[in-house]
Amino acid sequence: MEEKRCAVVTGGNKGIGFEICRQLALTGIEVILTSRNESRGVEAVEKLKSSGLSNVIFHQLDITDSSSIARLAKFIETHFRKLDILINNAAESGIIIHEEEFRAGGGFVQLTDERAELLTNVIDEPYELGEQCLHINYYGTKAVTEALIPILQLSKSPRIVNVSSTGGDLIVLNDEKMRHELQDIEKLTEERIDEIVQSFLKDFKNAKLKENGWPLTISAYKVSKIAVNAYTRLLARRFKSIIVNCVHPGYVVTDMTSQTGYITAEDGAKGPVMAALLPDDGPSGVFFNKTNIAPFFTTDWVLN
Repeated sequence: MEEKRCAVVTGGNKGIGFEICRQLALTGIEVILTSRNESRGVEAVEKLKSSGLSNVIFHQLDITDSSSIARLAKFIETHFRKLDILINNAAESGIIIHEEEFRAGGGFVQLTDERAELLTNVIDEPYELGEQCLHINYYGTKAVTEALIPILQLSKSPRIVNVSSTGGDLIVLNDEKMRHELQDIEKLTEERIDEIVQSFLKDFKNAKLKENGWPLTISAYKVSKIAVNAYTRLLARRFKSIIVNCVHPGYVVTDMTSQTGYITAEDGAKGPVMAALLPDDGPSGVFFNKTNIAPFFTTDWVLN
């Protein structure tokens, strides 16, 4: 009898995360849907079960809380003895959106650095939210991944998928030296990624983003995804037995985008699910834009 595969999805109670859980469950994989809020997570699982998917269970997870992460790891070890797929989906935008103006201007497509000074009535980017964004999107993703890698290594075909964004395209950095460092994956270290993130937070706090080459709009989110992309490539280099990739799901209609976007959550989940189900000879350490391999550094930034 073929051994059942097990997957963990962070931020699985709504949006893209919920759809990822549903699509993985449809393939017969045992899915652990996690969310920070227990009642919302339980409700999401009940919704999936009512549609006929009995192979989804809930476990609470706050990716910024080491004890919460440890409880999840213990649960997987006890009940499944291994983990086959980890999809790091939980994330925050780091901004406050003024709904009416944001939608009237076309959503995220208007948030370009060239228009940064014109966006004061569209979004706010307080330092505290930016710091929280990095804490969740990068450091939280890293903490969950490092805690679950030993259990992933017990799988015959382990996969890690980091849900990312074209916002993490290196073109959004105006510091050419830093771009080069982040591209040179053979020399890049995790410590250096952390230094870059801390340097950004310092400049963000001191209002020195422009003079030091950082993105000026949705700044913390973009830097968090740049860091996640770089970390993904380091993981792929470090763990040859694990296929590790990052995926931009597309500009999806979700709560994070204030229901703006071009595609549904169902379509947005297709890229991460595809990456989770790659064959054993599939690529590792790459960036998927939806379901197609794309560069980490393009010549033009477009949200799509």
